[in-house]
Amino acid sequence: MTSQSPRIYLYKITFEEVPYYYYGIHKEKSFGEEYWGSPKTNKWCWELYTPKKQILQLFDFTDEGWLEAKRVETRAIKPFLNMDKWCLNENCGGIVSLEVLRESGNKCYELGLGIHSLTKEQRSEIGKKGGKIGGEKGGRRVYELGVGAHGRTKEKMSEDGKIGGRITYENKIGIHGRTKEEMTENGRKCGYRTYELGIGIHGQSKEQMTENGRKGGKIGGKLGSKEDKSKAAKKANSQRWICLETGYVSNAGGLSNYQRVRGIDTSKRKQIK
Repeated sequence: MTSQSPRIYLYKITFEEVPYYYYGIHKEKSFGEEYWGSPKTNKWCWELYTPKKQILQLFDFTDEGWLEAKRVETRAIKPFLNMDKWCLNENCGGIVSLEVLRESGNKCYELGLGIHSLTKEQRSEIGKKGGKIGGEKGGRRVYELGVGAHGRTKEKMSEDGKIGGRITYENKIGIHGRTKEEMTENGRKCGYRTYELGIGIHGQSKEQMTENGRKGGKIGGKLGSKEDKSKAAKKANSQRWICLETGYVSNAGGLSNYQRVRGIDTSKRKQIK
């Protein structure tokens, strides 16, 4: 293969304004052809923001090279699918994202397809027949053998989550692939963009923000008078905390969720004054 021969490669798409990213593989028809991935569900991100492409790995331009590229692609995406909100991939080695499953289910419901084409009585009858065929022995056997969902303890699932978070951190991929300065700059650009488009908090009227603030005060529980609740809510939301491992910044609750998902000790934080 010469330097001008078509290539098979693994690539990563990032965006200048936001921290979204996308992994993929491509088999060129001619060297250096323009290609920016083939997203479907999240195509809006390519249209709204400025994509940048980085070629991560080249493979032999053969059938074996293509199969190897697909295996590497799966390894690159799998730790983030349904785990990292910034990952735009919706499929990984035949496994689809929760968002795609949700949209597919809603579509079937709207069109009356599959299970949704049956009446309540028909579904009940099918369930009874399935119960007779499978019996209780099948479920009990799976539990006794410790296979499928019963093959991992709660501790094992927690440990697997920590390992996944540690791998992404050590390899500096995903959210760990950005410096503190890059995350700050991306956050600033994203803030400007949401303001320009009038979405998120900028898409709410003054009355809506006031109403949401009231609801937040109620959810916060009994913290004294209404005035005390309002002050406490404003104070909690205004406090910013930083993860000492990754540099991610959020409020106290948001940072706790972020660290738990990635297996990071929630005590590894510091309040930003």
